[in-house]
Amino acid sequence: MFDGKFRTPVDKAVKPLGVALRRTKLTPDHLTVAGLVLGIGAAFAIGAGLLLLGLLLVVLAALPDVLDGALAKASDSASQRGAFFDSTIDRITDALLLGGVAWYIASEESAHMVMLPFAVMALSSLISYQRAKAESLGLDAKGGLMERAERVVLLCLGLLFEPLLVPVLWVMLVLTAITAVQRFVKVWRQAQVAPVTAARIELRRSRRQSRRVARLDRRHTRVPRRRR
Repeated sequence: MFDGKFRTPVDKAVKPLGVALRRTKLTPDHLTVAGLVLGIGAAFAIGAGLLLLGLLLVVLAALPDVLDGALAKASDSASQRGAFFDSTIDRITDALLLGGVAWYIASEESAHMVMLPFAVMALSSLISYQRAKAESLGLDAKGGLMERAERVVLLCLGLLFEPLLVPVLWVMLVLTAITAVQRFVKVWRQAQVAPVTAARIELRRSRRQSRRVARLDRRHTRVPRRRR
C-alpha cells in the first residue's frame, strides 16, 4: 500500500542522495549488504531484550534499502542481478528480524507464542512468492494492505512500545493474511483473461502471417506480361 502511494515521492526525495553517493566508490550492493549487517544487529538486539536499540538498528537498516535503488539509478547501474540480490537480502533480513522477535517472546512471554512471529514470517514469504510467481507469468500481484514497508512500520511501533509488541504481531498476521487473499484474487482474475488475450494475439499473428504468405504466393505465381 505504501509502496504504491509513496514510491514516487520517496524516489524524488532520495534522488539527490543517490547523486551524492555516486561520487563515492560505494555500489548499490554495498548498501544492500550494509542493510543486512544492520538487520543482523537488530535481530540480536531484539532477541536480547534491547528493544530500543533494536528499533534504532531497524530504522538504520531500512535506509540502505531505500538508498541502494537511488544510487543504482544515479549511477546507471540498475540491473536484474542487483534487483534479485536486493530482493533476496530483504527476505533474509525479514526472517532475521522476526527470528529475533520470536526469541524475545519465548524468553519474556511463552514458548508457544513463538508461533506468532513464525506465522507472520510464513505469510510474508507467501505474499512475496505470489508477486514473484505472478511476474514470472507476466501478471501483476503488487499491492495489498500489508507489504514490506507496512510490516517494518508496525514492527517499529511494537519495539517502541513493548506492551504493544504482541498485539502488533497479531495485527500484522491478520493484515498479511488479507494481503495474501487480495493478491491471490488479483492474479486469479488476471489469469482468467490472460489465456484468452494470448490466444487472440496468437490468432492475429497467424492471420497476418497467412496474409503475408498469400501475398508472396501471388507474386510468385503472377504471369509475366508479354513484351510487344
